[in-house]
Amino acid sequence: MKLGKILATLSAGFVIATGAGLPAAQAATTLTMSSWVPPTHFLTPEVFQPWIDDVKRVTEGRVEVRILPKPVGAPAQHWELARKGVADITWGNFTYEPDRFKAVWFAEMPFTGTKGEASSVALWETYQKYLASQPAFAGVVMLGIGLFGGGQIHHGGKAVVEPDDLKNQKVRMGGPIQKRLLEDLGAVPVAGPGPKAYELLESGVVDASLHSLESVINFRVEDKLKHHTIIPGGFYDASFFVAINEGKWAKLSEADRKAIMGVSGEHLSRLWGQRFDAQNKAAEAKMRAEGHVFSVPSKALLERIGAVRERMLADWAAEGASYGVDKPLEMLQFFEQRYKAHAGQ
Repeated sequence: MKLGKILATLSAGFVIATGAGLPAAQAATTLTMSSWVPPTHFLTPEVFQPWIDDVKRVTEGRVEVRILPKPVGAPAQHWELARKGVADITWGNFTYEPDRFKAVWFAEMPFTGTKGEASSVALWETYQKYLASQPAFAGVVMLGIGLFGGGQIHHGGKAVVEPDDLKNQKVRMGGPIQKRLLEDLGAVPVAGPGPKAYELLESGVVDASLHSLESVINFRVEDKLKHHTIIPGGFYDASFFVAINEGKWAKLSEADRKAIMGVSGEHLSRLWGQRFDAQNKAAEAKMRAEGHVFSVPSKALLERIGAVRERMLADWAAEGASYGVDKPLEMLQFFEQRYKAHAGQ
């Protein structure tokens, strides 16, 4: 064999051996996610992990999401953590920053609805139609929005049926809607995150606590709270986000962004609500079986709650310009209509 042919053969073999000249396999992009509930909380195995699996599947392994072993900040910091890129993806409660997200307050008012799937999808649709372009939401891309299907009144020692049953009672709460409700009903609001409820009840700092039914079980306060007042439509609600840093999102390919949104948005919001619905149902069944007392509110109590709701909505709507919504009551009406449609009402 001539020298030129020998060199050509050796060169070709080197190219094949090293993979040079061939398109390289695309390395997987790993997105970090900060979560402030423990891995044992149902949100991790029932909402976040299925979604993470979906992301990997629809991107054919090109994008993976890894939940960090511990949160990189306090719950109230998680919007900023995503916006600044400290973590790629975070989740949290909008009213942990009540002034920034005042536009969402309507979703946490009394009588929002106790079907979490319907309310979560309705809120996603409302966000897309009215809020997505607002400056308050800049810096991230919204991946999902959720509500937990109505919070209720839970007391350690007595049934809450009449308006006076709340008078001077110290009640753990979170957020401006809950605070205003309790104050107008004569109770003494005590601010504290849900995971601190056991400590506050055990030490006698509070007499009662506001929770969704599931969180009475998941925050392990069922031994402290034996009396539950179920307000039709919910005494209040809590609105949540799942968001990704805008810059990190932009670095993903257009195809992968499209694929991820196919399993996010309405899909993730629906999954969120479905799992809260199932958890609330299971928690109620468990507590009833254990002999907890479930009470029906009197007409007088419902009327008082309704009157407070109307005052809060009027005050909120009057400030629409401050949070960039020209027709806040139209937005509320749209949300209520979408909720009824999804709830089959």
